[in-house]
Parts: sequence; C-alpha cells; structure tokens
Amino acid sequence: MTRDDLFSRPQQPVPPFEFNEAVVQVFDDMIHRSVPCYQELICRQAQLAAHFHQPGTVIYDLGCSTGNLLRALHAAMAGRAFHLVGVDNSAAMLGVCRERLPACDPHQQIELLEADIREIDFAPASVFILNLTLQFIPPQDRDGLLRRISQALRPGGVLLLTEKVRHEDPRLDVLQQDFYVRFKEENGYSALEISQKRAALEKVLVPETVPTHQQRLRQAGFSGIDIWLKWFNFAAFIGLR
Repeated sequence: MTRDDLFSRPQQPVPPFEFNEAVVQVFDDMIHRSVPCYQELICRQAQLAAHFHQPGTVIYDLGCSTGNLLRALHAAMAGRAFHLVGVDNSAAMLGVCRERLPACDPHQQIELLEADIREIDFAPASVFILNLTLQFIPPQDRDGLLRRISQALRPGGVLLLTEKVRHEDPRLDVLQQDFYVRFKEENGYSALEISQKRAALEKVLVPETVPTHQQRLRQAGFSGIDIWLKWFNFAAFIGLR
C-alpha cells in the first residue's frame, strides 16, 4: 500500500481535488487514514447488500473507486448468483478495480462502467450503494438522482448511503471537525497535509446535515430510514423501499 503524501509539500495555490492517477496510487492508504471505521463500513455494507439482494435484480455500487466494496460483496454473497454493477467516472480508479476483481463463477456477473451516475439508466435493482459518493455530486442534482434510484428499486430493496456530514448546530459542527482533525493527526497526517487537503476539497466535496439527508430520502420515496453507523461527522444511512 503506497503511503499518501500528496499534500505533504506546500502547494500554492492548492489545486481542486480530483480522482486522478496520483490519487489512485495512494487511495487505499488515504481512505483508511481519512475515513473513520472504513473497514467496518465496507464489511457491514457488503453483508447488508447480500441480505437484501433479490434474485434476478442488480446490485449497484455507485462510485465504486478501486473496488474494495465489490470484493467484500463478492465474498459476502458466498457463491450465490448475482449481477453487480460498479460505476465510476474515473478511468484510473476503474483500472485498478478491474485488476483486483476476483474470478467469478459463470452465474456471477460483475460489470464495471465508466460513467456519470447522473446519466445512466438503472435496471431493476434490489440494492444501491453510495459509499462517500453523493457528497461529490452537485447539491442541485442530488434530489433527482435519489428519486431515480428509488424508482429503480424493487419493493423490499435498500439504499446504503454513507456521507461526510456537517452539524446544523455550529458548536457541534466545530466539535466534530476538531475530532476529525485529531483522528487524521493520530493517523500520521501533518497540519500542512490536513490544511491543504481541506483546501483541495472545498467546493468539490459539499457535506450536508443529517436532517437534510433524511428529508431527501423521504421525499425520494424511502419509507424506512435509519442511521446504522455514526462517527462525529460521518454517517451511514439505510433507506428501505
């Protein structure tokens, strides 16, 4: 695993963050050192997806990156037949993902698409996963995307949504941010790296509040909504169709 040192040297100005070749090379180290409970997220999302999968429907991983969840889900399905579609708009990410995919049985299908998730037509599905993906979609496009996801889900289907969030109370928002900085420092990031990464993500990653996400899910047609994992400014939602 290549160590993430992309922001260890002063940059002026700091360019906007993008999922390019440089990021892909250090992505696994970056995600483990930057996202609290990441391994737990991947493990439980894969198990939840296997639990809610309905034969003859598609499982979508929107923003599949280098395939960590795809591989976990392949293991969680334990030999059951399935059709899994991973979508990402980064060719570099999909290149690594394709190399890592496990060999599947003939009745198991894993398909990778390089596309904008706002522009693809969804097949009938029982599981949608957006793992730290919606936050990179312009806010004005998020309602429409979730409505289309809801319409594609079969009754009894599920949406698994994980997001970086902000708190509506400024005092708690500052507290959450402070503990997130502490988390990154404990994982070896310097003050310079944290500051420059924050600058790179500004206006690229736009977090919203938990109530905003919950309201959007209700408006999209999800009837059962819960937070199954929460760590300061990270939240994992489940929405039942």
